[in-house]
Amino acid sequence: MTGLATLGTLKRINDCLNPVESLAMFRRMCLTRYFELEVAKHYKEKAIHGPVYLSIGQESISAAIATVISGWYILAQHRAHSVYLAFGGDIVKLIDELLGLRSGCSGGLGGSPSIQDKDIKMIGHHGLIGENVPLAVGVVLGTGKPTVCFFGDAAAEEDYVFSSMGFAQTHQLPILFVCEDNNLSILTQKSARRNWELADVARGLGMPAVDITDDPWLIAHYTREFIQDLPAFINVRTCRHYWHVGVGVDNPPEWDRFRLVKDNLVEMGYLTQFYAVEKEVKKHVEELWKQRSQIR
Repeated sequence: MTGLATLGTLKRINDCLNPVESLAMFRRMCLTRYFELEVAKHYKEKAIHGPVYLSIGQESISAAIATVISGWYILAQHRAHSVYLAFGGDIVKLIDELLGLRSGCSGGLGGSPSIQDKDIKMIGHHGLIGENVPLAVGVVLGTGKPTVCFFGDAAAEEDYVFSSMGFAQTHQLPILFVCEDNNLSILTQKSARRNWELADVARGLGMPAVDITDDPWLIAHYTREFIQDLPAFINVRTCRHYWHVGVGVDNPPEWDRFRLVKDNLVEMGYLTQFYAVEKEVKKHVEELWKQRSQIR
């Protein structure tokens, strides 16, 4: 992590998220973590038949950003369960989508990669890597409304991504670009693919940009700062815990941000509160999965 922006002297509570926001952010992380664990369980039991792209390990990114902004248009890619849930998507509709039910957020036809829901202004992804970036710029251009666009470090290597970001900068469009950088294109690390970093290119285009770890308080800090000067770019170093697609595991993840956040909350004196939140969310998610899987 040498050279990355870290929390350093930032005061977690006062400069990034207040106590209520910190617990709301953690609730979002819990919702994704326990949702994804249920997805893995039901996938192994063959209740889910399509491919699944799990957000375990990357929960803090969308959780932090959704704690700071709301009501924006949202575009994401295939690993988007966390984005959908963090921004207020209907968990029952997402469960039903993965189970192939018509009551799912995409009518049971899109599955894990193609999540969309007009109720939260989330526009779906059809599978072409990185295509959501030019689509997001088009959304902003057409509506004039603020938009957040999530994509991966491999997607940025598609030629239409930086040209779209350059267009957004030229026209000063209100869009926040967020790269969930897990250092992998399926299994190939960035060092084998390229010798440049996304934040450097974004700065070269003239927009505010930062390359940071997936500490949610740090993400919230830069989100608050950058939404005052859009377009902007945030590259977040993170690590997925499962395969690119599916529920297999090759090696233990380098770190588990979910566990680290719990440690942070203990240091802040919120052990009782975060334990209650985690227990409540876990029970709720497990009960919903049990109910919906019986319908199927």
